[in-house]
Amino acid sequence: MMRASRQSSPAPRPQLIREHWTDLSGEWWFDHDDANIGLAEQWFGSGHRWGRTIAVPFPPESALSGIGDTGFHDVVWYQRNLSRDDIVAAGFDAVLRPRLVLRFGAVDYRCTVWLNGAKLGDHEGGHTPFGFDLQDHLLHDQDQVLTVRAEDRAADVGQPRGKQDWQRDAHVVWYDRTTGIWQPVWLEATAAVAVESLHWTADLPGATVRAEIGLNRPPLPGTSCEISLRLDDTVVGAIRFPVGEQRATATITLPGQTNGQAYEQMVWSPSRPTLIDATVRLGGDEVASYLGLRSVSVADGRFLLNDRPLYLRSVLSQGFWPESHLAAPSPRALEDEVRLILDLGFNAARVHQKVEDPRFLYWADRHGLLLWGEAPAAYEFSPVAVGRTTREWLEVLERDRSHPSIVTWVPHNESWGIQHIAHDPRQAAFARGLADLTRAVDGTRPVISNDGWEHAGSDILTVHDYDADPVSLRDRYGTGAFSRLASGIGPAGRRMTVGPAFEPSAPLMLTEFGGIKYAPDSTSWGYSEAVSPSQFEAQLRAVYEALRASPPLAGTCYTQLTDTMQEANGLLTADRSPKLDIAVIRSIVLGS
Repeated sequence: MMRASRQSSPAPRPQLIREHWTDLSGEWWFDHDDANIGLAEQWFGSGHRWGRTIAVPFPPESALSGIGDTGFHDVVWYQRNLSRDDIVAAGFDAVLRPRLVLRFGAVDYRCTVWLNGAKLGDHEGGHTPFGFDLQDHLLHDQDQVLTVRAEDRAADVGQPRGKQDWQRDAHVVWYDRTTGIWQPVWLEATAAVAVESLHWTADLPGATVRAEIGLNRPPLPGTSCEISLRLDDTVVGAIRFPVGEQRATATITLPGQTNGQAYEQMVWSPSRPTLIDATVRLGGDEVASYLGLRSVSVADGRFLLNDRPLYLRSVLSQGFWPESHLAAPSPRALEDEVRLILDLGFNAARVHQKVEDPRFLYWADRHGLLLWGEAPAAYEFSPVAVGRTTREWLEVLERDRSHPSIVTWVPHNESWGIQHIAHDPRQAAFARGLADLTRAVDGTRPVISNDGWEHAGSDILTVHDYDADPVSLRDRYGTGAFSRLASGIGPAGRRMTVGPAFEPSAPLMLTEFGGIKYAPDSTSWGYSEAVSPSQFEAQLRAVYEALRASPPLAGTCYTQLTDTMQEANGLLTADRSPKLDIAVIRSIVLGS
């Protein structure tokens, strides 16, 4: 039996795994198409003379790709052969598993895919997964030719792009671009009718789990689905039910939860990140998954996990590596990052302007790291940008809403893409509407409509404040801080609220602070600066002690985990070396 939560190296979709699949990472043919002639010349055929190779899934701007070109290249092409061995390893069987699916974790920003010169389809959105069926386009007794065209226009600021720079060279808080394939590509074979999507929603304290199942096509009459939930080697829930439509739901009751101590052992939390393995069988299809039982809410000025107050000790994570950019340098690096954040004393990470690799979310689920799910921003307000942002954000919610580690949704940050929200009612309506749309899709987590300032219907009052003076911080976040900030001008000189007033019971969190630069002999920058390890430690300790003395604060988020390109305000260098002993940083974060 497959067990998704017991893997040493998770599959690309850790919450929907099949026994057979083939990783297509590695060497592909590659070319830039600066003149945009590839379509006219039909590079998707077999006649193009490829100029170089690239290591997928590393973006061509990165060193690990083998290309390492950070210039403007709006269109890129990839090609590789699919061998018979690739297809067999994916589990393809004309009787048992006659459907062969090509899946992409993410391709930035817009792409078209061909097999043997036949167009499979298009996808728009640089941070979300998609796939195409291949079985109807396979050629007999020869290798199959797979081609991908990706278009990522640097000048198009209506694309949700996050921290990717639109200028030639990285500047201020924006970094080198990530173009094309940057997450795994794989093949998997399925039964003719197969589970295509799977979501879990836990009800606490009711001890029930709601399963939502989407199929690739309507099932045959008489089809049924079986779901089994296991904790270690014990079955804790099971159900069998008929499935007559392409989407189905079922509620599984977890028996034997009258014993309160047994119930506590099943609940997911940072101190006890219990994961329940799930197996879903439908006809000839079987998938492995997992879930966590937990609840998230806000009340009485506090963030509540499983109905109990939890102070969030967060760190801002850019998810950027110098050698591989937004792509992780290896699958192992994703687990190492989660473990490192926890070792530093944090219980949460705000993944900033990036939709992180699902394998990172898996390790956060597994090790008990809380995450804030944030949308990459576009940089203009227009109907096109609104449409693109909304469509991609819905795909993010579709992909990630079953991860217990994600405890907050953040559709906008610092008014990026809604720069005039305080004066333009359309921009305020968009921020408020996207927050409400998020709640409509997933009502189980708090939503922050616009992190940092100019909130339009947020569940948490979040503030960005890089004041380096601990006395000022202690005064600003003392008693009465919530009411002063919620109705006034914030430390960055922006209104804190536009539109509806905050509920008095909403928590107050400082979700960006610190940003202390310590990087001797560096021309990079930070929000304040230390010139020695001892000064860095003293400044870091002083701001933490000032904020820890604040009765109203329900959590903080330090900027940032690592130095990132020209920003040297990390606790670690870009290669993940700590600037102070890890035990010292941990003692500062924990106040021990």
